[in-house]
Amino acid sequence: MKHQQSEGAGVDRRRVLKGAAATAVGTALAPAGAAAADAAPGRGDGHVPRSCTQPMAKDFPKVGGNYGNQNYSSLNRVHQGNVRRLGAAWVNRIEGGLTTGTNQSTAVAVDGVLYIESALGNVHAVDGATGATKWTYTQTRGTLTRRGVAVGQGLVFTHGRGNWIVALDQATGAVVWERQITGYGNMEKVAVTYHDGLLHVGTHDGDRGAALAVDAGTGELVWHFWGAPDPGELGNDAWEGDSWQTGGATPWMHPALDPELGLVYWTFGNARGNRSSQDGSQRGGMNLFSSSIVAMEIKTGKYRWHFQSIHHGIWDMDNVMAPVLADVRIHGRPRKVVVYGSKSGMYFILDRTDGSAPLGIDEVPVPQDPRQKTWPTQPFPRQGAWTETRVVDQPLGTSVPGDPNRAVPNYVQGALYDPHWDVPVLSIPGHGGGADWNHQSFSHSTGLVYAGFGYVAAAHSLTEASNGLRPPGEYQTGGIVAVDPGSNRVRWKKRMPYSLAHGNGILTTAANLLFIGQPDGNLLCLDAEHGRELWRFQCGAAISSSPIMYEVDGVQYVAVYAGGTGIPYGDSAPRGDFLWAFKVGGTVAAAPAPPPPVVRRPVSGGPVEGAVVANTVVLARTYNATTGQVGTAESTAVNAMAPTHLRVPLGTTVTFVNPPDNVNEHGATQFFEGLFDFRLAPGQSATYTFTRRGEYFFNDCFSPRPTGKIEVY
Repeated sequence: MKHQQSEGAGVDRRRVLKGAAATAVGTALAPAGAAAADAAPGRGDGHVPRSCTQPMAKDFPKVGGNYGNQNYSSLNRVHQGNVRRLGAAWVNRIEGGLTTGTNQSTAVAVDGVLYIESALGNVHAVDGATGATKWTYTQTRGTLTRRGVAVGQGLVFTHGRGNWIVALDQATGAVVWERQITGYGNMEKVAVTYHDGLLHVGTHDGDRGAALAVDAGTGELVWHFWGAPDPGELGNDAWEGDSWQTGGATPWMHPALDPELGLVYWTFGNARGNRSSQDGSQRGGMNLFSSSIVAMEIKTGKYRWHFQSIHHGIWDMDNVMAPVLADVRIHGRPRKVVVYGSKSGMYFILDRTDGSAPLGIDEVPVPQDPRQKTWPTQPFPRQGAWTETRVVDQPLGTSVPGDPNRAVPNYVQGALYDPHWDVPVLSIPGHGGGADWNHQSFSHSTGLVYAGFGYVAAAHSLTEASNGLRPPGEYQTGGIVAVDPGSNRVRWKKRMPYSLAHGNGILTTAANLLFIGQPDGNLLCLDAEHGRELWRFQCGAAISSSPIMYEVDGVQYVAVYAGGTGIPYGDSAPRGDFLWAFKVGGTVAAAPAPPPPVVRRPVSGGPVEGAVVANTVVLARTYNATTGQVGTAESTAVNAMAPTHLRVPLGTTVTFVNPPDNVNEHGATQFFEGLFDFRLAPGQSATYTFTRRGEYFFNDCFSPRPTGKIEVY
């Protein structure tokens, strides 16, 4: 079936705050009349070009650069001829040396000042030339995850825990106003976007969420747009019964705006509800507007068009990304497009005026499971995906680690959109793979869109909590892809040692440079034409933000915040509070290299010395490390290896036992080296002597979920 433009254009979904329709509790800290004064242009206005596709230059005034989220700079004095002389101009430990927390914020630069939020939710204003802190706003309501401030009307806008929006004086950091808005979902991590007197604010991680527009002068809610619509609204009949009430569909990444068309583009997340996002059995229908991009009028929230990239999702494979707007030529004609698609590893190129698909999108039949009420088709761009969509069955004992989308053994192997029920089905790219939630870039110089992505296969079934199991022992790596949005064809793809899907944003420049940070703390510069590495710098902590570029007094700088986050490498990802700025000829020394992240998904549970358990692993049983007791019940839990992590000296013989009171055959399949593959009936045991140091993962042939590791030292 050919993709059809969505019906219902012109349906007014505007919701203006009236009376008790929503709860908005304000604390006005500005003097009387400030709201009216703030409506006029002030400091910070005029720095974002009205055209959503005009490149940024001296400033980088919002997360994403311009309104089209192009993450592109027209500055060109840092180029391939001198990039090897790029050095640190300064570094600011904005929280005095913090080495913990979740750091996902990207800096913005306005009039030579950088504004950045820390893992604590504090806001820092830093001189872009010297690195000196100008002011700090200290969060008063507890730590919260942030992804970026907005600047406009002489104010800096951030969040406070408990669904508060906070407006700070741009010059001093003093609180100008605060307002709490409840009833629309959690407001915390989504970067705020300012445009023409309105703040565009998203909600996240809740039973139901909405895109909000808020008056930038007062904090008053102007309109909202539900991800799962109310009864009587367009899209509500796509939810079975009352499932819309807990349908999720939260817009947890910031939008793009086209002021000339008068449209804002929000992407909404996966459907959820019932037991988890993997269970569609009680929410039949397409579940609009989950996994959708929706165009609405900037000033009113009125619906204009939508495109749903995954119908009735049961995989947490939503394409929530900051949409990228670009003006390109397709079939010889100029087109205003929006580039949409992240986790699924494919791009949907849509005309941003009406949502049509100039390069074609087909509804393709997919496997069905009536218990899940699966939708019969899913949309695929006619040009295909830019990453693999089926795991590779590579024999054990072949090259290690092998293909990056290699299947962990003993799982049922599947493809993107294969259904599941009570047996885990392993598929790729996985709900933590593809491009996930990093910031992507459109280069005016090369005409390409760039994304960092991850290979993080996931096993889905109703036995899994939340959004699926990332199998212990699998390698979590990734790459960078460059796609021509005029043809939706891959220009180049480069494998990288780490997943680059979680906040690892890309900056491209007029000098055909591409900057991206890695979880090992290295900021890289590549040739944007071909992907060849040109330069790298150790920043001291994992980078889960986007580099930016700006200019002060004729000097051009690249800046990045290196703080780190736990996705997907958990506590092994090094944390910090390093705000760096670089210039040609900079002389500040690099940070010491931190221990690199552990790329293999860890087993659950800490290490246990072999002597404590007689160098024995009991299959299909849990282990209490505090008491040293092996569980009494047969189990298929992920931690059902007793113990899950055994440490033994080189030359040790380890015994694997299936207890006689287990009912089923169990085993230990070692991967990926293929050292052993035991199948043991109840009461049987087997041994293996380890003659090489290293880490050796194994799982159970009966159910692959229980996974253990032998660490040989």
